[in-house]
Amino acid sequence: MTPMYFNIMIISIMLIATYYLSILGMKKTTGLKGFAIAGGQMGPVLVGITLASSISSTATFVINPGFVYTHGLSAWLHYGIAAFFGIAGAFILLTRKFKKLGEKNGSLTLAQWLYHHYESRSLSLFFAALNLLSLTFIVLILVGCSLILASLFAISQKVALVLCIGFVFSYILFGGSYAHAYTNALQSLFMIGISLFLFWDGLELFQGGFLHSLENVSLNYGSVLNQSSSLYHDYFSVFISSFFITFALMLQPHILTKILFLKSEKDTKVFLWTTFIVGGIFGLMLFIGFYARLIDLDVMRQDAVVVSYIAKRFELFWWGPYLKGLLSLGLLAAGLSTLDGILVSLSTMITTDFLGPLFNFDDKKGLTVSRYILVLVGVVGLALAWNPPALVGLFAQKGVYALAAASLVPFISGVLRKEPLPVSIIFICSLTALFTHFYLNLALNVINPAVSGTWAIFVSLFIWGSYEVISYINSTYFTRRVIDPQI
Repeated sequence: MTPMYFNIMIISIMLIATYYLSILGMKKTTGLKGFAIAGGQMGPVLVGITLASSISSTATFVINPGFVYTHGLSAWLHYGIAAFFGIAGAFILLTRKFKKLGEKNGSLTLAQWLYHHYESRSLSLFFAALNLLSLTFIVLILVGCSLILASLFAISQKVALVLCIGFVFSYILFGGSYAHAYTNALQSLFMIGISLFLFWDGLELFQGGFLHSLENVSLNYGSVLNQSSSLYHDYFSVFISSFFITFALMLQPHILTKILFLKSEKDTKVFLWTTFIVGGIFGLMLFIGFYARLIDLDVMRQDAVVVSYIAKRFELFWWGPYLKGLLSLGLLAAGLSTLDGILVSLSTMITTDFLGPLFNFDDKKGLTVSRYILVLVGVVGLALAWNPPALVGLFAQKGVYALAAASLVPFISGVLRKEPLPVSIIFICSLTALFTHFYLNLALNVINPAVSGTWAIFVSLFIWGSYEVISYINSTYFTRRVIDPQI
């Protein structure tokens, strides 16, 4: 069997398995609630695996290893260590209370959760609109998947792009969140196997030790702070920005709403451990950036590092082309596992939070409308990905990090405070974060979007903190005046 026929065979198996799982999901999807959050009836292990694959996606498996390849140890610490603590911190802090409030009010989307908590339709509409920035991440995933598929079948990237988007839309269109979760479980098996195999296979490249090998590339490449890097050159850009922006990134609709999939708040512990363990395994893919550098791989495009490494690493073995096919299939699964989640969350949000208040859909009508919206989102995503920017990773970060920075105060205050913040303060915090990020990144040329996004978060937290201090002073002074009018 030739490598091409082998690739066709394994992709066909994946297609058949995916469509089978999608049909199972379709049978359970009888209304918008089933489409959006799988009816809130899933077990913690399945939800944890689904969440881990949604977080990891093409960024971890294709794009971020390119940053490690280019910038070295500092980039690995940024994406691998600091980011992991940001993820853990967000879910440990938010999961239980967010689940409880969402379940109480029957929320299907993040914007709907905000509406129920703050009782403000304008706020929910604002965040529904803001979440359209997720389209930049759709572009990143589509570009990454199309690169993989193009290398697998020797076709043009644009043809691969159309095939990718046609495939993922066809299976998620009917199955919704059930299909998303079931197919993610299948895709995660490939992703786990690939992560462990590639990590183990490349360990021999660290001759003389981990740090010694990196320092042989250059002292800056093996340094915690890479002084020659425009992105990761100080403690703020390497550690602080990664922790805060990753924490905030967990507030994206295709990530945080996974908590609402759970059957019960009691499932939280198992759900979190599953997420952290599987996510940690996926994080091993970052080492591919080191491996590619250590074999002196010359790559023109940073986002093509992983695909190029796999081709180069195994080219001398007769079974190399066959292994490349299997590994590429796993990389493709990584992208699809997040893309389908974003598509479900965006289409549900547009249906529920934009159109729902105007047309008052029932559950079944909302399901039909969300499917039409899903197709529309796909067309827009395809148009944006048709001629992507050179550094698609930074392009996606500009949009998604703006969304993350603007989302932090509304959700954190909503979980931590006994009483909701005034809607006016929420708007001020969110809009300030949004404009601060874009102003720093686009006008003041802060190249690293994580840095501009973190400063935006700090500004919004300062506004919230100032309001709390002023409110405390006013309430204390008022109380004292009531007790002793002579004050």
